[in-house]
Amino acid sequence: MSVRLDAIDRKILGELQRDASQSLDEIAKNVGSSKTPVWNRIRKLRDSGVIRQQTVLLDAEALGLEACFFVLIRTSEHEADWQHRFLKALLDRPEVLEAHRLAGEIDYILKVRVANARAYDTFYQALISEVRIYNVTALLSMEEIKSTTMLPV
Repeated sequence: MSVRLDAIDRKILGELQRDASQSLDEIAKNVGSSKTPVWNRIRKLRDSGVIRQQTVLLDAEALGLEACFFVLIRTSEHEADWQHRFLKALLDRPEVLEAHRLAGEIDYILKVRVANARAYDTFYQALISEVRIYNVTALLSMEEIKSTTMLPV
């Protein structure tokens, strides 16, 4: 479901994505409006679900999480019980930053952030002890070339 956004809404969203800690005065100045209309628009964007949450982005490497793995999973199981256990296993693990169900030969792809290869193996062993997986391929990212949370508004 798409929400109708005008140019000011898009500018506000751009400003919030760039730095959500800005004051309403700063945002209003940057989008060419005043404080009260900007506040009302932000409230409407929250109420409509366009703005899901505000958060802080942390530097993974500064926190010692230097290894990023993309994990490709193929399964021969597609029953509801297996999917429920798999989903729970992913949701219970903070190492899993993203999980996507795919079309094609690979069923799922995970983005996993850990300290090192040994920590990845611990994650992997725990995952396969909870759910049966046909095939797992782990790809270590050698360099992060681009990473953003900013959507093109």
